Amino acid sequence: MSPADIASPIRSIVRRSPNIRVVLGAVSAVDTAARIVVAGEHRIPYDTLVLATGARHAYFGHDEWEPFAPGLKKIDDATAIRRRILLAFEEAALASDPARRRALLTFVIVGGGPTGVELAGALAELARKALAADFRTIDPRDARIVLIESGARVLGTFPPSLSARAARSLARLGVEVSLGAPVTACDAEGVAVGGQRLAAATVLWAAGVAASPAGRWIGATRDKLGRIVVEPDLTVPEHPEIFAIGDTAAAPGVDGRPLPGIAPVAKQQGRHVARTVLARLAGRNAPPFR
Repeated sequence: MSPADIASPIRSIVRRSPNIRVVLGAVSAVDTAARIVVAGEHRIPYDTLVLATGARHAYFGHDEWEPFAPGLKKIDDATAIRRRILLAFEEAALASDPARRRALLTFVIVGGGPTGVELAGALAELARKALAADFRTIDPRDARIVLIESGARVLGTFPPSLSARAARSLARLGVEVSLGAPVTACDAEGVAVGGQRLAAATVLWAAGVAASPAGRWIGATRDKLGRIVVEPDLTVPEHPEIFAIGDTAAAPGVDGRPLPGIAPVAKQQGRHVARTVLARLAGRNAPPFR
């Protein structure tokens, strides 16, 4: 799909709202006492602040793996990954060494959460449908797609019945699922997992995330992933004028566990914050987020 089918420029989205100002900048600090956001040379005052700064990849202390195993967080990441995948098929079509061809047609996804499962399924459909008739010297349907999850099941934050259903769907697509052992090495030639070496020219990272530094900007209490621990209404403790949502926040669900970092949660939280701000302007109290 075209990137334009996935994301639209913020300016065009809000162009009919004259009360919205868009500023391009990298935030480096928040002065909570003066209620000012610092973005480069700009100092932007606020009455209410919403921190929705997302997350970045986490390699569990192995940041040197990032060049060999890129992650998917932005449109730029997606286009780079797409290019890497397509080039692997092109190189495989030219490879004369069978071992090298097998490595080029082996795709490893590290992490069996929502991103990893979706990537594995998309890769399988690309190889078995979209590219199936486009090559003469190779059969893209021979591509080996391996999803590695260190836990006991894929989609570990979801109910077991959904995990089982996802595993069956992946199996029907021809995806190999490796459970119960983490990746212990990663380089340009592939990965090591469970004491075994797996040669792969393309490795994609979906195993872990860490929150943005927003929690450090405001000195908030954070969980082990760096997410801001928020109140039931998604405000920051001792700062009712600051909200944290999406991957920035550790917001508990009805079972007390933090809600997963997926789009439906973030979108619902955004709507909740909007309703809360409007209620405050009208002098009313808003209910907690659910």
